[in-house]
Amino acid sequence: MTVKRSYTLAFTSLLALTTVMVGFNVGSFEEPKISPENYIVEDGFKLKLIASESLLKAPVSLDFDDKGRMWVVEMIGYMPNLEGIGEEEPTGRISILEDRDKNGVADHAKVFLDKLVLPRALAHVYGGLLYVDGPKLWFVEIKNDKPGKKTLVDPLYAEGGNVEHSSNGLMMNIDNWIYNANYNFRYQLKNGKWVKEPTTDRGQWGITRDNFGRLYYNNNSTNLQGDYVLPNKVIRNKFFKPTIAEHQRLASNRVYPIHQTSVNRGYQPGVLDEKGFLKEVTAACGPLVYRGGAFPEAYNQNVFVCVPEANLIKRNILHFDNTKITASQATEGKEFIASTDEGFRPVNLFNGPDGAMYVVDMHRGIIQHKAYISQYLTEQLAGKKLDTLQNAGRILKITSTTAKLNPVPDLSKATANQLVASLSSPNGWLRDRAQQLLIQKKDLSVVGPLTRLAKADNSFSTAIHALYVLEGLNALSFATLSDIINQSKQPETVAHALGLLERFAAPQQVGKMKAMSTQLLARNDETVDLYLAMSLRAWSKLSEGTFLPVLAEIDKKYVSKPIFQEAITSTLDGQEEQYLASMDPSDLLKKNITATIARRQKNDMNSIYVVQTNEVDTRTKGLKLFRAICATCHGPDGKGIQDLAPPLKGSEYIDGSMKRLAAIILHGVSGPIHVNGKLYHLNNEMPALLNNKDISDQDIVDIIQYTQNALAKEGKRISAADVKKMRDKKPAGSGVLTEKQLLEDDFDK
Repeated sequence: MTVKRSYTLAFTSLLALTTVMVGFNVGSFEEPKISPENYIVEDGFKLKLIASESLLKAPVSLDFDDKGRMWVVEMIGYMPNLEGIGEEEPTGRISILEDRDKNGVADHAKVFLDKLVLPRALAHVYGGLLYVDGPKLWFVEIKNDKPGKKTLVDPLYAEGGNVEHSSNGLMMNIDNWIYNANYNFRYQLKNGKWVKEPTTDRGQWGITRDNFGRLYYNNNSTNLQGDYVLPNKVIRNKFFKPTIAEHQRLASNRVYPIHQTSVNRGYQPGVLDEKGFLKEVTAACGPLVYRGGAFPEAYNQNVFVCVPEANLIKRNILHFDNTKITASQATEGKEFIASTDEGFRPVNLFNGPDGAMYVVDMHRGIIQHKAYISQYLTEQLAGKKLDTLQNAGRILKITSTTAKLNPVPDLSKATANQLVASLSSPNGWLRDRAQQLLIQKKDLSVVGPLTRLAKADNSFSTAIHALYVLEGLNALSFATLSDIINQSKQPETVAHALGLLERFAAPQQVGKMKAMSTQLLARNDETVDLYLAMSLRAWSKLSEGTFLPVLAEIDKKYVSKPIFQEAITSTLDGQEEQYLASMDPSDLLKKNITATIARRQKNDMNSIYVVQTNEVDTRTKGLKLFRAICATCHGPDGKGIQDLAPPLKGSEYIDGSMKRLAAIILHGVSGPIHVNGKLYHLNNEMPALLNNKDISDQDIVDIIQYTQNALAKEGKRISAADVKKMRDKKPAGSGVLTEKQLLEDDFDK
């Protein structure tokens, strides 16, 4: 078999079919094989299938418990058919998968929670499980692999929006906060109570982090985005919204599939190349910073991204430059994994306890939600019978052919000292879990070793992990943090310690903090200076005469780097006018401050401080209105219902004038009508929405836009102003339109 350049064909195996509702061991069986021609994997790596149907169905996320077992979220209700009917039925579940015969393939599954509505995420935290069920975020205790006491963490977690745009992710970061994709809040269990506070709204599906704790994410049309700074450091001024420090596009959106691609807007110019191959991502999701420590060095902290619409996984190389990050395609013209199997739908990636990278393959034909799916894609999927690929799902494992995997540890039996040692592991999953377990154990005997680790120079952010274990144990003090800052030679450790030091701001410490600031500025380290600027908020409120000049020195030192001016603006938070009066800000800082003062006067806050739920996008709203108002007569698929209403799909009234279509919806239709050459005798008038006070002009726009997306040959647009004109243009006679009026009136005039 020919292998091209640096790529090799991957061998995979498919688990035999089993039943999982109760859970049982699989006896002897023959594992079916997937043809190796279906997958091309980068040279030096191999792909193995470790779980599949019917041990699981429609997996979308997973997490590992302290024993190294996989817990999988199964979103079985997602798009059960091309019409999306039945999606909100409670068919979802969370299952525990095990490899009891230790042959590397899952052979046992049991349901932990079922009857869930479109579950999207889970996380093992605080000794229990955090998970999503419908719009709600829950925490449940785990008792012998069974659910115990449940706590409602947030009833609004995924309220509003569409399943493809609803909150998910649930990732515990190094700072002991749980972050999300597509939601502007973070969570923490503190002193027995759940704390919820605003954070930047990031991404669409999936979230990940690097060793430092910066967050990375994406949306369907963006390969990779990220923040240049740690979370919640530059959003502390409620009337200022940064544009440099966060939400940066890091890499090209170019994609390199190995077959012609069926995508939602494939008919639009520029979406596909001359061969019918996708040019840029349209459904990117599930990013992962690889931190497993079991790949070659060049792959550490690469960001891998799922591209399910093109059946591939990208590899991006991160480039760190003090206060800026960029990323580049790892191999020009080729992807890390590419498949010709159109059922291969990678939607999430995870670091594993053994150092491998795990792929959640939803493995289905339909990967586009009904609210967005075009008639073009619907026809493509149906023509290939991809709509029949349901109730499948796979978990795959990617390993290096040159590096040995770590044995899967059983951390449930680890001692406190063993967990401290694990903070130095090259495996990020192990470091992360050890950090959290040490906090849960509340064993203060490890405070000394942790403090020494936090002061020492080490690899893999071990000092930062130790720092946040101390924070979780309430074992930090001004003196301890000062020692760490003064002794550490690692800027990243100093950056985190400065942020933690701020909670100890007190009048008696002002002099020491001023001296420390002077010493830190003398290091001439961009990272240290940036985080010093972001950590002086509480100190400047104690003594603006002492610390505003420190901010001014940083401003002048980095006048050409706007991220510093954003940091200072965030820190000022209410002291903008004092700064303008007493300091001489650079032009950019002055511009930021002046704009912030104006927003404060208008009480115009950064939206993260006022938005509580996801906004329902217009296409989803249009779908819901169509289903509630139109589908009763015209059918949920728009194909019409015999003796009740004609079809909309293929109708000249859908493909024709948008103003005429608005008039039909507003004023209704009576009498016989021809649609697509066929005469329909209506038994009843089509009801008008004109006098329905609950239906606005924008609602009509949303209904029309949904029909244009799902039913029209070529989508057209209409504005709310156009709808208002049609509202005021009442038909002569009974006020209900007839076919004669529809054909003779010039609605676009």
